[in-house]
Amino acid sequence: MKAKYLNAIVMTVALVAAFQTYSQTAQGDSTKMYKNVVRYNLSGAMFFGVDKYIVVGYERVLTPRKSVSINFGAAAMPKLVSISTDSFQIEKSGDRKGYNFSVDYRFYLGKENKFSAPHGLYIGPYYSYNHFDNKQEWSHTTSTGTSLANSSSKFNIHTFGFELGYQFIIWKHFALDLVMIGPGLGFYKYESTITSNLTEEQKAQLRETLKQTLTQKFPGMNYVFSDQTIDADGVMKTSNIGFRYIIHIGYNF
Repeated sequence: MKAKYLNAIVMTVALVAAFQTYSQTAQGDSTKMYKNVVRYNLSGAMFFGVDKYIVVGYERVLTPRKSVSINFGAAAMPKLVSISTDSFQIEKSGDRKGYNFSVDYRFYLGKENKFSAPHGLYIGPYYSYNHFDNKQEWSHTTSTGTSLANSSSKFNIHTFGFELGYQFIIWKHFALDLVMIGPGLGFYKYESTITSNLTEEQKAQLRETLKQTLTQKFPGMNYVFSDQTIDADGVMKTSNIGFRYIIHIGYNF
């Protein structure tokens, strides 16, 4: 459902932006371009929840064709509401917190753009870091009865990559920034701790359940961790191809 809403937003704002860009082009390049943009990460909020993903950013134009931007804010994984296995079922989703940080350096392509930065097609390198903390309470059911188990986890993602995007400046001040292609190399580390009286076999089952919650609720992790398992120390880490697709809305001044 969120994907449908997101697609609808993308289609709407892209059509509006295209119309406005065409109108500005027809009038000539007489519009003053401002050097600062403050922005809000709309796509992250759609995927993870507007109350748990609040990431804002600032872009500064350095030259007519170059800029640098930095983004930072609170982030959290989606709430677990229906994850269950043969013997484990989520009882309560506890604290969910974390943060996101990213920085990129943008080159606005002169031959492709009629306007100066920050309006137009750009390319450039980026670095992104995500950190998530989560706590859950599980019920464990066997033939002898039901008991409770608690888990806490930390998830870190470092991504280095190269992006291609387009930023529209509409009505002089409204900024619509679309990072359309952002391949990179991601380094992923997941750590979990289980507090309970479970046997080692039962803990292994719960660790597998934790992997399911991660891969089912976090976009793209079913691919990243497809051939990985959480070891006896509760750790799962790998490096893999990462991607960056973002929609920002902002104010140009």
